[in-house]
Amino acid sequence: MPTLLFGILLFQAPYTVGVDVFSASVRGSLLILIFIGTFAVPSLLIYYLFRSGYVQSLYLNTLADRRLPYFLTAAIYTGVTVFFGFRMELVSDIAPQIAILLGSVTVSILLVGIISLYWQISAHSVGIGGVVGTLAGMAIQHSTIELVPTLAAIIAIAGLVLSARLHLNAHTTGQTTAGLLLGLLVSLSAVLWMV
Repeated sequence: MPTLLFGILLFQAPYTVGVDVFSASVRGSLLILIFIGTFAVPSLLIYYLFRSGYVQSLYLNTLADRRLPYFLTAAIYTGVTVFFGFRMELVSDIAPQIAILLGSVTVSILLVGIISLYWQISAHSVGIGGVVGTLAGMAIQHSTIELVPTLAAIIAIAGLVLSARLHLNAHTTGQTTAGLLLGLLVSLSAVLWMV
């Protein structure tokens, strides 16, 4: 989800995250770094945990399987956030919004990990809720209509994601709703904090 979100922001509305001064190739490089840090490394880590027997399924169906991967993923995301916020002078001096948004994703994953100690909230719903909340917040904050068609499409995708989780009996209505609300609230809070 972070790659999808930043792909939209970096290329459709780069001014929302302060990178409109960068060329498309620099923005593409930023997106590749985000992809590596928020998808490739966590995916390889979860695969390693599966192969090592720390988790029983790559689907992370049980609460026991979810705990360690989510907390380790939150640690990786914290590193990526710190990298973009403090170590990458190219971005952190010009576009601190990237680090703030990555921080909100990190907080969301950490909250999913904490909630998963007791209850199986839908991480898929949290992720898509975060994308919806960020895009809605950016569209409102920047008074832009450029993001509205994309936001409408993402809302439709959110409906499909939640429906799929329910259809697969992977979650209850409460778990998907709570996930969507958590993602929305954390991301909207981050966007409002950037004002």
